[in-house]
Amino acid sequence: MSSIEFKIHKELPNQGSKAVGRVGTIKTPHGEILTPAFVSVGTKGTVKSLTPEQVKDAGLQTIICNTYHLYLEPGDTAVKKMGGLHKMMNWSGPLMTDSGGFQVFSLGVAYGKDIGKISKNKSGELLLSESPDEDGKPKIATIDPNGVMFRDHISGSAHYFTPEKSIEIQHNLGADIIFAFDECTAPNESDHYQAEALDRTHRWAKQSLEYHKSKENSKTQALFGIVQGGRSEKLRKESAEFIGSLDFDGFGIGGSFEKEDMEKAVTWVNEILPKEKPRHLLGIGEPADLFMAVEKGCDLFDCVGPTRIARNGGVYTKEGRINLLNEKYRDDSSHLDFGCECYTCKNFSKSYIAHLHRSKEILAYTLTSIHNLYFISSMVSRMRQAMLDGSFEEYKKEFLEKYYA
Repeated sequence: MSSIEFKIHKELPNQGSKAVGRVGTIKTPHGEILTPAFVSVGTKGTVKSLTPEQVKDAGLQTIICNTYHLYLEPGDTAVKKMGGLHKMMNWSGPLMTDSGGFQVFSLGVAYGKDIGKISKNKSGELLLSESPDEDGKPKIATIDPNGVMFRDHISGSAHYFTPEKSIEIQHNLGADIIFAFDECTAPNESDHYQAEALDRTHRWAKQSLEYHKSKENSKTQALFGIVQGGRSEKLRKESAEFIGSLDFDGFGIGGSFEKEDMEKAVTWVNEILPKEKPRHLLGIGEPADLFMAVEKGCDLFDCVGPTRIARNGGVYTKEGRINLLNEKYRDDSSHLDFGCECYTCKNFSKSYIAHLHRSKEILAYTLTSIHNLYFISSMVSRMRQAMLDGSFEEYKKEFLEKYYA
């Protein structure tokens, strides 16, 4: 029996397709998540520069933390001794943790490369190896059939993750929703390597699930399996069939995408995954991508984007993103976004927050992060209401035309 319950309340009209937007509720041991929902990233057990109360006030229902980073510091056993992530963070709502699988990608094949969740690198194949890459930057993660060896990016000490180890760590952390261990691949990997990596991900998914089900934690923590497969339609569908056939509580859609491939990959996968279980699109947060993901049947999404760009002076507005470090905002006494009801917009001007950024005051990161999280969470909340009202297409058209004008 699953530790979470998922109920679909309404769907967008799409003639019975599984890849269709839906309004739902995920009930977890620490409260409900009204979906679709944006999930804030709290990598090391904190959303950078914000208190838990500020995160909640910005409209966030749940946070996802990073297994790799928490394993290294303060250590998963230390978190358990503190009473688990909820108590340690003083967060009473639902929590999620990733598997550490993305670090296989970011510390291995993507290390020293211009490749993230959305890849812009078209330089050709990138293959994992123990030797330095062509730029002379040594990769600090290597993969074998059973797991991944990586070096602590701080001390250089060696560690080894297997599927069982990843789940054990996540059991100690104690989040409501955890993820199976997987390998994230770059979109420009060879077909041979994509297939090889997918075979590993599928074996690791079964091992993750078997280990999880053998422990008492399976009664209080839900496990999501992750679909991979790169940009290949064949592999994506194969992965959705395989992962969807296993007794997971929900599903993640993983991978690093070429921008133009993402919608196709999400559609292929969601047409196959069981309709009655929640789906999380991992690491995606651009407004247009969120509209696409909601429309194609994703329920959850997470991204460091809103807080990362906030710390560099980037601000979301209804007319698009602005940069407060631009000279014109020195004397701009208006609020960040006209009509916004967030704490920042109610109390501070662009010129003041721009001054804080130029002065590198910590308050700058707090105020812009509050606004950006509020902006994204409000946008997704309005998508939900628009689906309930039957006005999703109108809201999508109005928002995107203004934002990208």
